[in-house]
Amino acid sequence: MTTPPMVSIRDFRLVRQTRGGTLLVLDDVSFDVADREFVAIVGPSGCGKTTLLKSIDGLIPRTSGEIAVNGTVVDRPGPDRGFVFQMDSLFPWRTVLANIRLGLEARSGDRATKNRTARDLAALVGLQGFEDHYPHQLSGGMRQRVNVARALAVDPQVLLMDEPFSSLDAQTREVLQEELLRIWSERSKTVIFVTHQIDEAAYLADRVIVLSARPGRVRASIPIELPRPRTLELKRTPEFIAIVDRIWQEIELNDSGRAARDADETQEARVNHA
Repeated sequence: MTTPPMVSIRDFRLVRQTRGGTLLVLDDVSFDVADREFVAIVGPSGCGKTTLLKSIDGLIPRTSGEIAVNGTVVDRPGPDRGFVFQMDSLFPWRTVLANIRLGLEARSGDRATKNRTARDLAALVGLQGFEDHYPHQLSGGMRQRVNVARALAVDPQVLLMDEPFSSLDAQTREVLQEELLRIWSERSKTVIFVTHQIDEAAYLADRVIVLSARPGRVRASIPIELPRPRTLELKRTPEFIAIVDRIWQEIELNDSGRAARDADETQEARVNHA
């Protein structure tokens, strides 16, 4: 018996209205994400990676097609999905504990239980002892740890992450990559992770989805057949470098195709103007 996917995207299409008319952002996007799978999405700037992630969360409505999470069609945000934004988006007047507890406050249950859950999550992300600190007292990496803990607090089935480490320095970024893999392993969540960093995608994911230049379409689905658990030393192996090169080749084909398309559009505009 085949296990149904945790996330299913079928013939997804998204059109936006702009001052200049309509803009086709994503077109004919179809792929599945298995339960507890870690999938990274990469592609050229402007190809719709973040837009697709927000559509999975229910923040941006589709034009056509379908997105389903655990068999339920997505038409709005829900507690089965947790979203980690690019910026930490913490409330500055709340402590670490209060920020983590935020998603629990709308749920039934006593305050002591919610505080205990928040403290457990603070420990999970390596912030034990910082529960009473405010965001301005934390480093960028620590704030993102709070952000991840807050998303996990509602116990979502799917964790959606939009370039969560992009604003961090290289050393902190690598530390948090390792921490994320540890948390993912312990919590057994399905993760969809958007990034511009190809080595980050290859290091974290079970599979990398490459989107084409706008309109974003699935150009490739590349399995990352590297053993787990993974350590940072893996990034220096020939096997890892070969996978990164393969993903880069897909990105470069995207860029060359986009350049050709832009040249054609420019030439067409000149002809029409003449």
